[in-house]
Amino acid sequence: MFNNQKSDNIFNLLFQGISEGVLVVNEDQIIAEVNKSVAEIFGYAENELRGLHLNTLIPTSVHVKHDDYFRAFIKRGESRKMGIGKDLFGIRKDGSKFPVEAGLNPFSIGNTKYVMAILTDITVRKKAEKEIKDLNNHLEIKVEQRTEELEKAIDQLKFSNKELQQEVNKRKRAEAEMKNALHKERELGDLKTKFLSLVSHEFKTPLSGILTSATLIGKYEKEEQQHKRDKHIKTIKNKVHYLTNILNDFLSIERLESGKVTYKFEEFSLQNLVNEVIYNANVTLKSGQQIIYPNQIEDCILKQDKNVMELVLSNLLSNAIKYSPEETQINFEIDQDSERLYFHVKDQGMGIPQKDQKHIFERYFRAENAINNQGTGIGLNIAKVHLENLGGKIYFDSRENEGTTFYIEIPKQHE
Repeated sequence: MFNNQKSDNIFNLLFQGISEGVLVVNEDQIIAEVNKSVAEIFGYAENELRGLHLNTLIPTSVHVKHDDYFRAFIKRGESRKMGIGKDLFGIRKDGSKFPVEAGLNPFSIGNTKYVMAILTDITVRKKAEKEIKDLNNHLEIKVEQRTEELEKAIDQLKFSNKELQQEVNKRKRAEAEMKNALHKERELGDLKTKFLSLVSHEFKTPLSGILTSATLIGKYEKEEQQHKRDKHIKTIKNKVHYLTNILNDFLSIERLESGKVTYKFEEFSLQNLVNEVIYNANVTLKSGQQIIYPNQIEDCILKQDKNVMELVLSNLLSNAIKYSPEETQINFEIDQDSERLYFHVKDQGMGIPQKDQKHIFERYFRAENAINNQGTGIGLNIAKVHLENLGGKIYFDSRENEGTTFYIEIPKQHE
């Protein structure tokens, strides 16, 4: 309420057309004027609020703080929104509390200071905000749930992919094993075919020679024909020796292929080994051929598989004899140190063509210039595998039409 008509007209003019609640208090926080909207918001008649203290419309719990706030505001005299960042509440006539939003504007009439508050009931907005907040919270929970479900689905997919990959790998391994088995089966078939071909060819000729010599021996009944009988007896021995070597080679191949090969390590004399190998080789020498070897060997006791060493050395001497012409010599040299033996077998034969040398240790391979000679092409392969199994090695040097030297290294004592 104001003291003159002029003031009333000013306030009436200010309130016209304003839909928000407008409340004016003086510097003592006494309500000077309200519009109809304020009365409706707080549940009063317009004339009920004039002259009441502002605390009538404010919750009791904030009266003290509000008094301090109001005095500071009057002192500053600046327009501002009230309760920025805070929730403000009003008290209706029935005592119910509701959220409000307030814009404060200080002004003066004469010497009297006033504050005009523009009030808005934001109950609906707060409710909407709460609903939005609740929806957002619900949405966040849903998103978290969906994220968790998605992560679980991804983990399950990864696990499924891992299982699938494992299954794929298993199938690939199975396919590889099957292909390998088929490849080995084909190789075995090829080996069987080659074996039958070799047996047919390599056995037929010696057996024919044995049969012929045996038949001719029967015709030489006179004593003065002994030299002829001796000739055919030697032929028979050579052929039998050749067939024995072939059978030994095939037996070694079968054992190496099946993994059933076992080595018998025993102690024996180097001198005895060399004497046996040279004795067996001398039986197969061609006319005029001679094996040159040291008469005085530095003997030592070996611990190896004697049969295998004899097989390997006999194979090399046999090849040297077979691929060298008559009236030539074959050098068989032996060296040793404290741990290893070194054998050299050198011939004056046809040699190995350069283009064939890289294949010489392959099973069933025969050099181009040796096709017309008897042989299986497995002896060197067997020798190489056996030597490597016993900790040794074999290599060679060869020049076509000049001769070949094979080198063997092997430990004296097998560990």
